[in-house]
Formats: sequence, structure tokens, C-alpha cells
Amino acid sequence: MSAHGALHPTITLLQTSSLTSLVQIELERMILSGELAPGSKLTEVALAARLGVSRGPLREAFRMLEEAGLVRTEKNRGVFVRDIPLEEAIEIFDLRAAMDELVGRRLAETITPAALREIRALVESMEQAARAKDAHHYHLLNLKFHDRLVELAGNSKLSAIYRKLIKELSLFRRMNLADGWLMPISAGEHRQIVKAIASGDPEAAGKAMFDHVMESKDRTIRNNLRHAAAVHAAEAAPERQEHADRQR
Repeated sequence: MSAHGALHPTITLLQTSSLTSLVQIELERMILSGELAPGSKLTEVALAARLGVSRGPLREAFRMLEEAGLVRTEKNRGVFVRDIPLEEAIEIFDLRAAMDELVGRRLAETITPAALREIRALVESMEQAARAKDAHHYHLLNLKFHDRLVELAGNSKLSAIYRKLIKELSLFRRMNLADGWLMPISAGEHRQIVKAIASGDPEAAGKAMFDHVMESKDRTIRNNLRHAAAVHAAEAAPERQEHADRQR
């Protein structure tokens, strides 16, 4: 440090870089938790004030989040949280199914007794959450279960791509498990996955994981159709009422 107390340029750069990372982590948390909803605009002034940072690190964090597929920049309009359409969610499910099949095959051949105990304990926690009808806790355990399986497969490239896809999929805000009756069904599928991996049969383990993702995809499509029908009915109700009033 000089006599004037100025920071070395490299230290300044490191400080800015670490601040940007902290801002990115916090914005990502807000997006993935739904605090910043899909489609909402990220206002620089408000976020800079809320996070106590200048606009420089904030803009750099926006750029990093765009690369991660969580936000989009519209020219002359600003930065928005991405809203994943159904078609893109389906593509992610299909890709994830292929990756999970590979993970299942690998784990059937390589999983240790300690790792098997760990994932069994996660499924037991999921079953407890299902019995308690705690959809939020179940959702978090579900994410943790699948992330841990991918991690245990020991392919760092696959883990990185998988986590990016899961973050993007979380922007598709049609929560399949919001219906309490679906949680025990989902928990049963996870129990089957663990059983297949424990059997040491790569074919069975790969199929159990592939089928589970495809079931999730089908549930997502059905829920989306139900949601669209409900929205359409709600929008049409005032028009029907207006028409009925005119007929009187």
C-alpha cells in the first residue's frame, strides 16, 4: 500500500471480483427460491440499494447470470428473470433422463456401502416429509438426492452440466409436487431407484432413473395443461357473465 493508502490494482481487482461473486450468489438464491419470479425485471437501482453495492458488480453479476441461463437481457428494456416455456422444459427433461440413466448404470457398479446408506437416509427423510405433507421440504430433499447421485457418479463435467440444467428447470414454476398425493408416489420411485442401484444391476438402475425422470416429465405436461385450462376458464368467466347480462 502506498503512502496515500491506495490499494494495489490487483487487490482492487480481487475485491471487485469477489464482490461480484457474492452478488451473483445472492441474486441466484433469490431467483431459485422464487423471490425474484420468472419474467420479473431486475431493477439496478433497487437491487444495488438492497444489496448495498454499486452498479458495477451488479452489472457483472447480471452478465454471469445470463451465461448461466437464469436471466435474459432485452435491448433498451433491461434484464429479466428467464421464464422457461414448456417446450424447453421438456427438452431439459429428455436430456436429464439420458444423463440420469448413465448415472444409475455407473452407481450400480461403483457405489460404496457408506454412500448407499447416505442415499437411503435421504429417501427416508423424503418419506417423512411426504407423510407430513411438507411439499417445500420434500422438494429440497428431492433436489439434494438427485444432485448427490450425480456427484457420486464421479464425472465432474456431467455434474456441472446437470446442475446448470436443474437451475434452468427450476425457472419452470409448475411445481409437480404441490399436490400432496403425488409426494408418496414420487418417494416410492426414489425408493425403487435406491433398490435398483443396491442390486448392482446397471440395466435395472439405469432404467429406474430414466423412468423416474420421464414420469416427472409426464406429470409436468399434465399439470401444465391443467393450469392452462384453469387460466382460460378464469379469463373466460367475466366474458360469459357479460354475455349473460346482455341477454337479460
